[in-house]
Order: sequence, then structure tokens, then C-alpha cells
Amino acid sequence: MKALYGACLAGNATEHLWNFTWPAAVATLHQSLLPVALLGFFTKLVVFVTGPLVGNLVSSLPLIPTYRSLTVIQSAAHLVSAAVITHAFTFPRASTAAELLLRPWFAVLVASTAVDSLSRVSLGIIAERDFVVQLAGEGRRIALAQANATLSRVDLICETAGASVFAFLLSKNDPLTCIKLSCLISLSALPVHIFLGGAMNRLADGVFNHSEHRSLHAPSTFDVRRIVVDAVATIRRGWREYISQPVLPASLAYVLVCFNVALAPGALMTTFLIHHGASPLVLGAFGGSSALMGILATFMTPSLVKELGILKAGAAGLLGQSALLGAAVLVYLTGSISRQAALFAFLGLIVSLSAGHMAYSVIGLQVVQTGSPMGKAKLIGATEIAVASLAELGMMAVVVAAKDVSRFGAVAVLSAAAVAAAAWLYCAWLANSAQHMKTLFPS
Repeated sequence: MKALYGACLAGNATEHLWNFTWPAAVATLHQSLLPVALLGFFTKLVVFVTGPLVGNLVSSLPLIPTYRSLTVIQSAAHLVSAAVITHAFTFPRASTAAELLLRPWFAVLVASTAVDSLSRVSLGIIAERDFVVQLAGEGRRIALAQANATLSRVDLICETAGASVFAFLLSKNDPLTCIKLSCLISLSALPVHIFLGGAMNRLADGVFNHSEHRSLHAPSTFDVRRIVVDAVATIRRGWREYISQPVLPASLAYVLVCFNVALAPGALMTTFLIHHGASPLVLGAFGGSSALMGILATFMTPSLVKELGILKAGAAGLLGQSALLGAAVLVYLTGSISRQAALFAFLGLIVSLSAGHMAYSVIGLQVVQTGSPMGKAKLIGATEIAVASLAELGMMAVVVAAKDVSRFGAVAVLSAAAVAAAAWLYCAWLANSAQHMKTLFPS
């Protein structure tokens, strides 16, 4: 298990650093939300369309070679993206956002970003739906909860480190130099990531050497029609299994939370703050504080679960998140966000809601892990990610339509409404299925 945590530490640290640096570089190319929003839109679209296929493919291949290959592919995608962005800076500044988007290099950047996103999703599916569940032991709920919490802490520590390193690099260098250094760090961590993945398998006595299932009727020749038919069948099966899972409302609540891509640490908030003239210190402090609040939530969550039970603890996380997000939107809509004190209050509320977000992420993950059959966990997990990507895709479409930073308020209101709907859906499900859930989640 420690080798798994180490592998995630090596991979997630570089991933979070990259996720801070590329939006900062792209945001300096034009004073609009459109380039970053379109990149997010197309990558989410790719994940939505191919999510079930990814889950099925991961289930049919040897896990360790697949895990190693995906880490290499992700690093290669970072390298290509860095080269493309570096190339973009050699052109004269675009007078309009449309002119920038029509340049050939932007299409290449969309493709490399989509490959990076698919690799990240696949690595997450393998780690969360296979490695952690098998290493914790089937049916050992306490061990699984502890492993999930530790994995979340590792990711949040990486996010804190990524934000801090990004702030330091941006304070000393221009965004273009930062993206080159980020890519160099990503390539340097690659051997460590690959080695620790193999070490985990060796320490687990090679339990991950074989896939869950292999198709016994794989075609011996390349048949495009057969590939298309199988792909469609896999997507339909993924959606069917996802819809029929007993904890579907808990998963849908997570999907609704994913609508909040605007008021959360990420590419859009980084772009928003850069366009508002925020300093590198503010950018780093915002990302790092959000991650630290999430880490605090992972330590508080076990006590919350012990006090309320896992299902009611999930409701508490969603309700707290919804209340804080609503307060943040009210601060923004007062129109005083241009003042430093109001900006810090706005960011402080977003940082605080990270606790509720992480609490539900940890609890919701265990609810879905427990409610999903072992042999279908990765397919259901991949489909859930596809549905979540659809939610993020919808919000990205809204941001693309908004285009300008001045219309960020409408996006913020939609984010708050989605999280409020998630809290209502989860609480309604909990109230109407209390007896049924007692058999699945005995106290």
C-alpha cells in the first residue's frame, strides 16, 4: 500500500503542477476566458464519449504494463503541450479570441490536452477501483475507508506542493519559462512513478499481473466494423450498469457537484484571477489553502462518519458545501469583488467549501465502491467519470458562451444551484430509502 501511495505522490505532484502552469500560460495569450474554456470543453467531451470504453479496455489488459504505459503517455502529452504553447508565444499576439482559436497550433494543443486527460482518468480508475480495493481487502470497509482517506491526503498534499511550486516559479519567471520547468519536472518524476508501480506489484506477490477478464473471442484480424460494434456495445453496457447500481443517487449527486468547475481551484479560477491582476502569491496561496483545507477534511471525515454514519456524513458534506458556495456567490454578486478585502473574502469562502467537497468525495467514493459489484467496478467507475465529464462539459459550454470575465457571475450562480441540487437529491434519496440502505451499509 505504501508503494501505491508513493506512486500516486510522484504522479499527482507533477500533474497538479502542470494543471496550474498551463492555464497561466494560455491565459496570457489573450484577455478572454474562451481559450481555456474551449480546451476544457473539448477534453471533457472526449472523456464523456470514451469513458466506458476506457473502463472496459483497462479491465481487459494487464494492469501493471497498462499503468506504466499510461504514465509514459501522460508525460509525452505534457511534453507536446509545452512545445505547442512555446510555439504559440513566437506568434504576434492575436487581436481577437477567434483569431487565436483558428491557429493550427491550438488544434494540436486540444488533442494533447485530451490525451493527458484520458491518461489521468485511466490512471485514476486503476488506482481507485482496483489497486486500493484489492490491497485493502474485499469486505474490509474500515481498511478501505482508511486507504481512500490516505489516497485523498496524498493527492491534496500534491496539490498544495503544486500550488506552492507554481507560485514560486511564477514569481521568479514568466509563464512560458514556468511551463518549460513544469514539463522538465514531469519528465524527471516519470522513472520514479514507473518504478514504484512495479514495486507495489512485487510487494503484493504479483496480484496485479493478470487482468480481470480477457475476451475469448477477440478477432484475429483488424475488423473496423467489429471494433465499432464492440465499442457501441461496451458504451451501452456501461450506461446500463451505471443506471442499475443501487447507489445511483449518491453518484448523481457527485455528478452535480462536478458542475462547479468555475468556483473551485482549477484552470478557470486561475484564468479569472490572472485577469483580475492577482499576484503569484495570491494564486499559490489560494490553491495551497484549498488543498490544506481538503487535507483537514480527510482527518475530520472518519470522526464525522463515526458520529453520523457514512450516509448522513455524506449529506453533511454536501449541505456544508452548498451553504458556503451560496455565501461566496452572494459576495461576488455584490459587485465589490474589485476591492482586495472583498476578493479575499470571496476566495476564503471558496477555500472553506473545499472541506465539504473533499468530505463528500471521500464518503461518496466509498458509497459507490461498496455499492458496485467487484467485477463491474471499473466499468461503472469509468461511466461515472464520463457522466461527471458531461456535467463539466455543460458548464464549460456556458463559460464558452459567456466568453468574457465580466459574465463570470452567471457561471457562479449556476455552480451554486448545481451543488444545492446535489444536496437536495442526496438528502431526498437518503430519506426515501433508509430501510433498503441499512442492508447495504449496516452500522
